[in-house]
Amino acid sequence: MKKYLTGFLKIAIPLGFGLFLVWYFYSTLTPKDKTEIMDAFERANYSWVWLSLVAATLSHMSRAYRWKFTLAPLGYKPNFTNSFFAVMIGYLINLAVPRLGEISRCGIARKYENIPFEKLLGTVIAERVADALILMTTILTVIFLQYEVIQDLLNEILASVFGKISGTTILVLLVVLLVGGIGSLVFIYRIKSENKFIQTIQKTLKGIVDGMLSIYTMKKKWAFIGHTLFIWLMYLMMFYLCFFALPETSNVPIAGVLTGFALGGITIAVTNGGIGAYPLAVQAILVLYEVDKNTAGAFGWIVWTAQTILILILGALSFALISPFNRWKNDKLKAAQA
Repeated sequence: MKKYLTGFLKIAIPLGFGLFLVWYFYSTLTPKDKTEIMDAFERANYSWVWLSLVAATLSHMSRAYRWKFTLAPLGYKPNFTNSFFAVMIGYLINLAVPRLGEISRCGIARKYENIPFEKLLGTVIAERVADALILMTTILTVIFLQYEVIQDLLNEILASVFGKISGTTILVLLVVLLVGGIGSLVFIYRIKSENKFIQTIQKTLKGIVDGMLSIYTMKKKWAFIGHTLFIWLMYLMMFYLCFFALPETSNVPIAGVLTGFALGGITIAVTNGGIGAYPLAVQAILVLYEVDKNTAGAFGWIVWTAQTILILILGALSFALISPFNRWKNDKLKAAQA
């Protein structure tokens, strides 16, 4: 019963929070606001949105291709099509349960490529570490360059999340939790134990460590780094291109684009694919750059809706095609060996 309740809460809490934000956004609109937002949707030039979807698709393909660089040092060469299907199915599942998509991605690759799950998980974590470094660099750059513009918004967010707790206290707590968590994992990893549960954890940790070390042992690490930079460049492009869809957002400076991009990226991790939170975050940033509130809200919803529909379509197609594709691939291999 506890297991099912935990699983339900993992889905219900982020989804409920996202839906609450959707309701909150809608409930604060006046009839005039709703009219202006619908007008922005109707005026938008969706050719730019279509171009943004091309950039998004290229980023997904690059992510699938990048996976082979972390698996190669471990002795595995996954099929690109299977990798792409696994990535898109993972994105689709993340819309329902944040971070479960990474687990599902590894499970799919284990099934169709016969690669140990813990090895796959290690490589995915290694990828996420590289992605997190890019996102953190972007966030720090935005804070450094645009602090005067966003400082009031940052203070408001910190006050709403942590109340009256000082910034120093928050930092100390985060450091203690981080050091304590890492210390606990290192202790479990190094101890000798006959306990099967501990041994299972150790086996998983070893696979994760091997996967993360694969970045340093891979022969084509610069290709991995190049794909990582390309993926994030395409993420930025798919966001930036949408700015030209509306006259009011086409003149937002690149600093404003980067700021909206960074905050929008954070919200995706908070709720299911950024539902509710992403449009509100983008709206809050664009208002700082003198974009009308309703137009900014419409822009946020246009970007989020377009990207979500793309994931739904590609994810559903991947679900439908991965099994018949592998049957065809195996039949072709058997015919070649006959």
